[in-house]
Amino acid sequence: MTLARVLSDRRRMLASLRRFGRSDQVVLSVMAVLIGAAGGGAAIGFRYAIDAVQWLGFGYAGEALASHAEGLDWWLLLLVPSLGGLLVGLFIYRFLPNGQPQGVANVMEATALYGGRMSLGTGLRAAAASAASIGCGASVGREGPVVHLGAVLGSWLALRFHLGRRLTRTLLGCGVAAAVAASFNAPIAGVFFALEVVVGHYALSAFAPIVIAGVVGTLVSRMHFGDYPAFVLDEQFQIVSFWEFPAFALLGAVAAVVAIVFIQSVAISQKSFARLPGPVWIRPAVAGLLVGSMALVFPQVLGVGYEATDQALGQQYALELLIALAVAKVAATAISLGGGFGGGVFSPSLFVGAMTGGAFGLIAAGVFPNLATDHGAYTIVGMGAVAGAVLGAPISTILMVFELTGDYEITIALMVATAIASVVVKGTFGRSFFQWQLAQRGLDIGQGQEATLLAQVKVRSLIDRSYAAVASGATLDEIKRELARAPCSELLVIDGEGALLGVITFTDIAAVVFDGEAHAELTAAKLARNAPVLTAEEDLQTAVRVFVGSGEPHIAVVDSRKEKRLLGLVHEHEVMAAYQRTLARARAEERGEA
Repeated sequence: MTLARVLSDRRRMLASLRRFGRSDQVVLSVMAVLIGAAGGGAAIGFRYAIDAVQWLGFGYAGEALASHAEGLDWWLLLLVPSLGGLLVGLFIYRFLPNGQPQGVANVMEATALYGGRMSLGTGLRAAAASAASIGCGASVGREGPVVHLGAVLGSWLALRFHLGRRLTRTLLGCGVAAAVAASFNAPIAGVFFALEVVVGHYALSAFAPIVIAGVVGTLVSRMHFGDYPAFVLDEQFQIVSFWEFPAFALLGAVAAVVAIVFIQSVAISQKSFARLPGPVWIRPAVAGLLVGSMALVFPQVLGVGYEATDQALGQQYALELLIALAVAKVAATAISLGGGFGGGVFSPSLFVGAMTGGAFGLIAAGVFPNLATDHGAYTIVGMGAVAGAVLGAPISTILMVFELTGDYEITIALMVATAIASVVVKGTFGRSFFQWQLAQRGLDIGQGQEATLLAQVKVRSLIDRSYAAVASGATLDEIKRELARAPCSELLVIDGEGALLGVITFTDIAAVVFDGEAHAELTAAKLARNAPVLTAEEDLQTAVRVFVGSGEPHIAVVDSRKEKRLLGLVHEHEVMAAYQRTLARARAEERGEA
């Protein structure tokens, strides 16, 4: 082999290595490792922050808070949540955007509308508020805040390296996967939660980095806490008879009702707290006092409630207590979230689902004693069905419950109930808890990434200002003359202040043009017809809907529907072309081509 050939091969190899190093997938994979480690560390740190606040308030750090609370003085159970609520309320009001807690809905909003861009400072302050909320006894979950914190870390790294929108969204998903995987010791569920709820698709361009981040986050957590499922089962449950599947299907329907009640309870609580007199920051203190009062009877409602969920899975509760705890937890969580505490809904929905499933199982065993499985199996199924319906994430919830319990035997029953619960909630209520939260802000991202991109394209970017207009007092002869010169065969009629009065086309005046009369009394104002309009700030999706509904080839654009000052025209062919370009962009992003 000649020296020239060796040098040529070396140059080709170096060029290939440089191309490999510049590949988006390589960059994302390296960053996914960093984000996975950071997300896992964040989940660990968040748990210790909760324990620190809990120790300061209740003198105990750990998940068995309910057992510890049974021995506390009544005044302490009232004081800690209410005083903690006062401090949390002041902190949130002073340091968080719009004086509101942050969570999964904010991550979904950032992904859909802001290209995955989130503030690190806001994320850290939101995590502190949520840790304090849980630590002082608020009936909320720790997974939502961890998701938000992981997403913030992923977004921050993407912004530091000036990555584009698609890569930023993927790294944000990496942070979410790592945080969920580390928090639950559930890598598969963490990956699918990030893809299902946050990223919104399963394209390989996003899948591979998110898998890496989820695995790294899990490894970090396991190195610190060990490899243990969140809930330890005393036994593996088996389905006694296939005749039980109608019962599992019915449990799915019951879980859907419970999920809807859960979401609606939060909505009612928010409206009730909004009517309270006094400053906003006092509301968490009131909520804390109410939750503390409930804890005097049911200490299981304090905090994330994993101890009570574990005991329900261990079949340690009677039917009456299961029902009472389900009702109490729904009320306590609604009060906590409605009152303004920071925190999530995953742990509470698992709690409520476990109690619902356990109660259903005991009732089923009483009706069909020879066919019913141990009610612990129904507890697992109910836990997944309620949580999947509340979160709007049936796939990741099924996987998560499987990883949390390690029980494979009842996976099919879990899938049946969770699917039915999710379908019923979607068909009746129309949205998940997170989508409902976004709807309260006037946002709807439930129609997919395409709809989100269409919403980002504004009508103002398509305005054609080369239109023909006449004054309201123009005569028929003037109208005919201007209409002949109009670039779109359409005249816009305006008043003296430039406000749109209507539209005239040749079809509109054909009858009077050919009847042989002079029609000196006719003016543009009398001949103009009302036509649909668009405002400059409306989006492409609205424009498409108006064009399809009206059948007009051109539509006037105004500054507002009240003033109606004319800005120009938009044309159907240009709107449809922009629509196609936007959809093509969405498809390219999912395939990793943009």
